[in-house]
Amino acid sequence: MKTRRTVLTALASLTALGLLTACGAGDAAVGEIKPEGQKDTGINVGPNQNRVHTAKVDAIAAKLPESVRKRGTLILGVSAKSNPPLAFRATDDKTLIGVELDLATLIADTLGLKPEFNPVSWENLFVGLDSGKYDGVLSNVTVTEERKDKYDFATYRLDDLAFEAKKGSGWTVKGPEDVSGKRIAVGSGTNQEKILVDWSRQNEKAGRKGVDIKYYDNTTDYYLALQSGRIDGYLGPNPTVAYHVATAGQTEAVGKFSGAGAGLQGKIAATTKKDSGMVAAYAAAIDHIVENGTYAQVLKRWGLTNEAVQKSEINPPGLPRTKN
Repeated sequence: MKTRRTVLTALASLTALGLLTACGAGDAAVGEIKPEGQKDTGINVGPNQNRVHTAKVDAIAAKLPESVRKRGTLILGVSAKSNPPLAFRATDDKTLIGVELDLATLIADTLGLKPEFNPVSWENLFVGLDSGKYDGVLSNVTVTEERKDKYDFATYRLDDLAFEAKKGSGWTVKGPEDVSGKRIAVGSGTNQEKILVDWSRQNEKAGRKGVDIKYYDNTTDYYLALQSGRIDGYLGPNPTVAYHVATAGQTEAVGKFSGAGAGLQGKIAATTKKDSGMVAAYAAAIDHIVENGTYAQVLKRWGLTNEAVQKSEINPPGLPRTKN
């Protein structure tokens, strides 16, 4: 990652474009973003998060490797890129907040550990796992068959992708033919990029125009390009799209798909180095917070109830291997 736009910069940029002011309202004093007409307190983006917590479960903590139990901390890699509501900086430009941080905190609570978050670029999340620097990664990582060669997974959220366009575009995306000839932004090295590249190839094979794929450093840059008409749409994680649609008011989701492609529901998972001894503890902790209701509380506060899982799965079928 070359640069990182903080939440303050992002909000300033979006306000300048009218993306937040037209149909949304914010309370700078309490750090909330509240869509116009919403009666509750809105989405808290301030540093005082009042996170949901839960108690330690000794039987689950016993599943941890002894070295981690003795250390007393759970060292986790998270994305340093600003991707609300997944992981981003609060209005103080320092505090890491988001659904991934909240769920990781609940997992650490259950294991009787203090979470230690390390924000790094996407590629360095996996470098950290490979080197043993991190006990795990909670950063919107999709289970894939290729990744299962090197990592173990304990699922905690459904993986859905969404296309976002300017409100009133009249555009609906149901399949490859609907993106033919379109200028679409996507994150480099992501599963959504793989899907979009595959769709572009399908279009070209069928005699249609391919997709004009655009890349930007930050999510904010995608939205600036979308508003200015430099791109027709953005394909990103459904949580990011849903959050922006809800808080900005000038865009709309025009298509939603599984992050694993056709025929398979994608899963987001806590990711750890293969055979590290951590995955069973993660899965048990996730099952516990699902059962005691704290998991549902976190998803509700970030508007992601529709991505809930009923149970954590260890190394389920993932995104198919890339065909050479």
